[in-house]
Amino acid sequence: MRLLAPTIVIVTSLVLAAPALAGDNGEGLVGETDDRVVTFFSLGVVIFFVVFVILMSALQGRLEKRKDERKAVELRKRVGW
Repeated sequence: MRLLAPTIVIVTSLVLAAPALAGDNGEGLVGETDDRVVTFFSLGVVIFFVVFVILMSALQGRLEKRKDERKAVELRKRVGW
């Protein structure tokens, strides 16, 4: 019973890896991969994460501001201002 899960994982990995290793002389879905394609793809990944972090930080800042405003209103209600 202890070897069942690792065995299933290994067999599944081997079955799914076989098509990735075969065919088209190493050519991917986009075509022949050269340095230019890899460079632009990597640049796109870097730009995506920079933009994602900036947008999520701005969103978190707005949500924190709303939370603080709601807390201030609740405090004023309790204190009676």
